[in-house]
Amino acid sequence: MSNLRADPAKRITMVLPSWQDLPPEMRNDAVRPYYDRLAERQCELRLKRLLDVTGAGAMLIAFAWLFAILPIIIKVESPGPVFFRQKRVTQFGREFEIHKFRTMKAGSHLAGEQLTLHNDARVTRVGAFLRRYRIDEVSQLIDILQGNMSFVGTRPEVPKYVRKYTPEMLATLLLPAGVTSTASIEFKDEAQLLTSVTDADRAYVEYILPRKMAFNLNDIREFSIARDFKIMLATLRAVLIDRGAGEL
Repeated sequence: MSNLRADPAKRITMVLPSWQDLPPEMRNDAVRPYYDRLAERQCELRLKRLLDVTGAGAMLIAFAWLFAILPIIIKVESPGPVFFRQKRVTQFGREFEIHKFRTMKAGSHLAGEQLTLHNDARVTRVGAFLRRYRIDEVSQLIDILQGNMSFVGTRPEVPKYVRKYTPEMLATLLLPAGVTSTASIEFKDEAQLLTSVTDADRAYVEYILPRKMAFNLNDIREFSIARDFKIMLATLRAVLIDRGAGEL
C-alpha cells in the first residue's frame, strides 16, 4: 500500500460517505462488501457515535480524580510530559496524535522501536502498573470526545504499519479507531510474543498484524451495537478477571 491520504480537517463521522467520496485506495473490490454491510446499518452507526460521546463525557467526570492524581505520580518517578503523544491512523486514513498516560521514560520512544516488548526497559515502575490494568488508556476518552476514536474499533496503528495493509485491511478504516476490540483481547499477550523473536518488527508485520486484522475485519462484518457492548464487557473480563496483568 502507498500513502493513504485523507482530508485532515475531517473528524469522525458515523454516517458513511458515498462510495465515490472514500479515499481512492479504499475504493477497491476487497473493501466494497464491508462498505455495503455498514451502509445497511446507518442508524446503528449514528447511535454508536452518540453513545461514544455521552459515555466518554460521563467517564471523564467520573475519572476526574484520576486525571488529577496520575500526572503527579508520573512526573515524580520520571520527569517529562504527562501524556505520550504519537501519530496514529483513524477513519478514512486520517492521522491524529493519540493520548496515553506516559508509561515510559521521557523520549525513550524516539529511539526508533515502535513496539513495546515484555519487560521493556523503557517502561517505568508506575508505567508497568498502568499498562497492567490499561489505566494508561483512560486518557483516550479525550480522543473519543475530540472525534478521533470510538470505544470499540480497530486499535489505531502508526502510519508505518498502515502502509503495510493489504487492500482488504483498508476496510478497517471505514470506522474510527477504537480503544478496544476483539483483536485487543485475543492478543493481550502480544508484548510477550514479540519478546521471544529476533526481529520483532518483522514478526509483527508478517505474523501478528494479519491475524489481528482477521479479527478486526470480522468485527466490521458482524458490526452491531450489541456486539460492541459484548466486546467492552469481554475487555473488562480480560483485564480484571482472566488476566489482571499485561497490556492489551
